[in-house]
Amino acid sequence: MGLQQTLTAFKEEFARTAPEGRVALYESKIAELRASSFFDGAVRIGERVPDFRLSGAKGNFVSLQDEVGFGPVVITFYRGGWCPYCNIQLKAYQEILPAIQSYGAKLIAISPELPDQSVTTAEKNALAFDVLSDPGNKVARTFGIVFTLPDELRAAMTANGKALPGINGDESWELPVPATFVVDRNAIATLAHFDVDYRNRLEPDEILAALKSLSSQ
Repeated sequence: MGLQQTLTAFKEEFARTAPEGRVALYESKIAELRASSFFDGAVRIGERVPDFRLSGAKGNFVSLQDEVGFGPVVITFYRGGWCPYCNIQLKAYQEILPAIQSYGAKLIAISPELPDQSVTTAEKNALAFDVLSDPGNKVARTFGIVFTLPDELRAAMTANGKALPGINGDESWELPVPATFVVDRNAIATLAHFDVDYRNRLEPDEILAALKSLSSQ
């Protein structure tokens, strides 16, 4: 079963068991976000990717400028370890990590979670790649993929025990749209994928295809 098939199956199960009105709420807010021009400034294919230096779950610091000196980099922004769709995605990417590395590339995951939360996410999903903390979504903002949750979603998340201030350590209620980029050694995006519907993620095969294309250049 492919990643999107797994995500769709989870979505269908959630719709079957969710509190009354919750699915309709989520659908309406996704539609509002899709209709906006919020992400017109997001990084696109062919554009230079902003540099960053962030702390990882292992206590290390990771610099994009340093990493592209060794080879291509796959960067995926996720909402947080509290998001089941994110966990499904991260596990799927972990499965292709050996293939990513076979192209001389590195995989990096970034979320606005506090460092301790990033450690938990890495451990519970047995992730062998760098899981970085982006306080205040500072890096995600430079990629043009940050939005603020409306009051209705704040209330729903609080009711679910997933209030963002306690998870991210700030009162902004901001999240990145899940996004994945493949970056070449010149820090140029050769693949850029994001979707305002957080239930949709980039298939692992598309990452490998982009890396294969880079390797043949």
